[in-house]
Amino acid sequence: MENTLYQGERILVNKWSYGLRLPFMQWWGYHRWRPRPADKEDIVVFNNPGNLTVPVIDRREVFIGRCTGTPGDTLLVDSFFTVVSSASFAPDQKHLYTYPQTKKKLLDSLQTRLSIRSHDLPGADSTRCVRSFSRYEYYLLEQTMPDSCWLTPLEADSLSLKPFIVPRRGQTVPIYPWNQALLCNTLVLHEHRRAEIKNDTLYIDGKPARQCRFTKDYYWITANNAANLSDSRLFGLVPEDHLIGRAALIWFSAKRERIGKKIY
Repeated sequence: MENTLYQGERILVNKWSYGLRLPFMQWWGYHRWRPRPADKEDIVVFNNPGNLTVPVIDRREVFIGRCTGTPGDTLLVDSFFTVVSSASFAPDQKHLYTYPQTKKKLLDSLQTRLSIRSHDLPGADSTRCVRSFSRYEYYLLEQTMPDSCWLTPLEADSLSLKPFIVPRRGQTVPIYPWNQALLCNTLVLHEHRRAEIKNDTLYIDGKPARQCRFTKDYYWITANNAANLSDSRLFGLVPEDHLIGRAALIWFSAKRERIGKKIY
């Protein structure tokens, strides 16, 4: 978390920030008074969601990180699940794609089926047309095309990032080859479902699945230092019941000028 926090510093944690989580979870289970969601950019204190050796959540190691994805958010991630936050890569940002004139009717049909608005653009020639789609719309189209994808990006890097949905309670999330391992781990660890990957296909309760439904709210937590993998890229999504509170204040530091500094 450097330079927000430094090694050896002591902080105060507001356990009421997201509602007070009742202690002794081994006896009473998970309960929270006046629950509230975490906000983006909160410095969140939470229990390690990847610890398989300690069954009781509040007995697991305490971690800290920055909340960069809240339930229902769509994040743009690279192949290492590093979140790209630049406004130019916003999930709804439109990008240009070309396609053969002969595929125009088929593309119209696919867009109607997926409820994607048509965006014809000037500049078509005798063989190819141009339309704009967000990256999420592109991936929906790619998954439903009966043969190899014939949409070609005009920007060289437009396919380097992928839209990742942070699950919320009751939400159904599509499964792709690049996110199925993360979703499989989440289903097994936190949803207590029987899930496994066989022959590049995710099976849930013994059946191949193209989408899965979640019963909890989840968060994506990142470290300040992108090279440090001690965040959701390592331990995965953080369920709501693992949240302890928000880091509020530095009460001890080797640097006196940092004592009393609020953490945001």
